[in-house]
Amino acid sequence: MTHSDAHAVGAETRRRVMGDATIERMAQSVYGDEVMDRFVEYATEAVWGLLWSRPGLDLKTRTLVSVVTTATQGRWPELAMYLPMARAQGWTEDELAEVLLHLAGYVGLPTVREAMLTAKETFAAAP
Repeated sequence: MTHSDAHAVGAETRRRVMGDATIERMAQSVYGDEVMDRFVEYATEAVWGLLWSRPGLDLKTRTLVSVVTTATQGRWPELAMYLPMARAQGWTEDELAEVLLHLAGYVGLPTVREAMLTAKETFAAAP
């Protein structure tokens, strides 16, 4: 398969947001087989290349949107993946915790409790 311009932009954007270490760790632990290679190829082009690279929002804002949406959907492994990305884009742990707490009035306390526990574990594991 020939990679498109969107794929090239997506690969660069993904690397800027996730960092080399995360991408390499995921390549070793999640990707590397035929099924997941299809997923990462699609995500690199469509999500990272066409969506994350659009004008109108900076990467810092996009990471916050991703934190909020994964938290409200109860996607704890994804939330744990996006929290460090948000930190790397300049959000503080206090700001992210406050954003998660703010969600309690909109998505409910049990969901926010799980999100806060995920944040606590993720922040504690951060270098």
